[in-house]
Amino acid sequence: MSSPLAPLPAPWPPEIAALLAQYPKQEGYLLMLFRSFANSARFLRKGVPNLLDRDSPLPLRARELVILRTTANCRCEYEWGVHVAIFAAAARLTPAEIAATAAPGVDAALWSPAEAGLLIAVDDLCDTGRVGDAALPAFDRDWTAEQQLEILALCGAYHTISFVANTARLPNEAFGTRFPEA
Repeated sequence: MSSPLAPLPAPWPPEIAALLAQYPKQEGYLLMLFRSFANSARFLRKGVPNLLDRDSPLPLRARELVILRTTANCRCEYEWGVHVAIFAAAARLTPAEIAATAAPGVDAALWSPAEAGLLIAVDDLCDTGRVGDAALPAFDRDWTAEQQLEILALCGAYHTISFVANTARLPNEAFGTRFPEA
């Protein structure tokens, strides 16, 4: 039985094709996730804000840590694997750090204090919907208000992305990375 969220095959209606043309491609390939979004023109336009632009107040590495931790917490191997494959090298994430984004708990020895605090804050957001009292002082110290809002938006957007990919039962992209073995 096919999911109503299954990736919409081409050819697309003109409005959908125009909206999909604005989405990034990986070496000319349109991700299955974006083709799943294509089941709704409204969702393509408004459902998930594009927070991957060059104007982000977050450094690429911090942005990717938020995305990897959020998608790992949501057990969304599809999106976690896409981001590892496309962005991990540019974010200068080591293999041990990549694996740690999908591991339970935060090993502070692997991270700078700000990064460890960021991962703990993301875990709090995923678990309780807010940065916990223990993590809040570091979150306030290490991230400006603009960066904090970006972190919250990324965490929320990648929950939505994970929900779509997981509900659509998207298989990993051929180039995607698999979760590390437990």
